Amino acid sequence: MSKTIIVTGASRGIGLCITEYLLTTPQQHNVVVVARTLAPLQALKEKYPKQVEVVNGDLADFSLAQKAVDVAVGKIDVANTDEWKAGFDVNFISLVAFTKAALPHLRTTNGKIIFTSSGASVTGYRGWALYGATKAAMNHLAISLAAEEPDVVSVSIRPGMVDTNMQRELREDHATSLDAEMHAKFTGVHKDGKLLRVEQPGHVMGKLVLDAPVGLSGKFLSWNDQELGAFQE
Repeated sequence: MSKTIIVTGASRGIGLCITEYLLTTPQQHNVVVVARTLAPLQALKEKYPKQVEVVNGDLADFSLAQKAVDVAVGKIDVANTDEWKAGFDVNFISLVAFTKAALPHLRTTNGKIIFTSSGASVTGYRGWALYGATKAAMNHLAISLAAEEPDVVSVSIRPGMVDTNMQRELREDHATSLDAEMHAKFTGVHKDGKLLRVEQPGHVMGKLVLDAPVGLSGKFLSWNDQELGAFQE
């Protein structure tokens, strides 16, 4: 049975991988793709004209979006509270807005919400307080939704360190702003060929958005967790 799924951040990385997976299943699911970068969304629309609808723009029309991303790596003692507010608007409040808008339909269809979380949500890293805090808030949103919305499955997934443009940006664009130890970690994983292929967590998350069981609702899990074995095949 064909379903309709909204994928945010669909222009690249894990979001694009999830989108492509959903579009190529035998059920030919419909996907609403959302991102700030238009060209990759148009390419998807051209390739899958009957399955794709495009929504181009910032998740919540925040003009400080890019700046908020750029300052997501920085220590607390030099934090700019206005920039932190902008960071939460982009990385968390936008999720609340999307979720609120979708809930009426999700309730009637026993829908799924799969959040892309991070290990930074449960582990403190120097310079990552803002990013980690937004992801921790995301995890709690999933927990709260599980308590409040029994007909909707909400799961927060840690995708691990994936070979995406975000990793390149951390190695190159933020080489001087990142904590030296963290930068060495990112460059070392890349050099040693230990970054995950985007399809590894992406396909697991794509399968979850279609068929995640109620028993997973509210949980924060790594993509390769034993509990997700059925989705890793």
